[in-house]
Amino acid sequence: MPVSDPLPSGCEATTMHTRTTAQRTNDQAARRRVAVVLATGLLIVTAFQAALTFGAPFGAAALGGKNPGQLPDALRLVTGFSAFVWLFATLLVLARGGRALAPLPEGLVRVGTWVLVGLLGLGALMNFASSSPWERFGWGPFTLVMFTLCVVLARSGRPDHPSPQAGQVDHQPNPPR
Repeated sequence: MPVSDPLPSGCEATTMHTRTTAQRTNDQAARRRVAVVLATGLLIVTAFQAALTFGAPFGAAALGGKNPGQLPDALRLVTGFSAFVWLFATLLVLARGGRALAPLPEGLVRVGTWVLVGLLGLGALMNFASSSPWERFGWGPFTLVMFTLCVVLARSGRPDHPSPQAGQVDHQPNPPR
């Protein structure tokens, strides 16, 4: 058989090549599940920040734990702003996962998800470095899991366009002229 001829489909070398070639998958269902789990985690953070804003006595578990009990008014403004940021982050990850609740531009969703990766990574580091045991042993691992999920989501392809498998050609019809 000449070198340029493809191997027969039942050939052992073809089967081995198929098993060992790294394939980029773009599993829509997996992306949606990751987005929903991440959005749930972000909603937990949003609820916590909102609770702090409205006077819940959780100051020992927030902002370094330096203000046990209810936060001072200035910090309650900070947590109120944070609640809106985390709520917007929730909308971003749902859109990135193909579960958009509000129409957002694709570029904003893609870039915003990567910005969220950075924020969650920084947040995880700050929580682990905190003097508050609530942040070190509670929020630190929680934020690290959310960071990991966000990286997975950010690295995924576009939610409405599955990527072709390795070795396959993506056959897109030509637009009408």
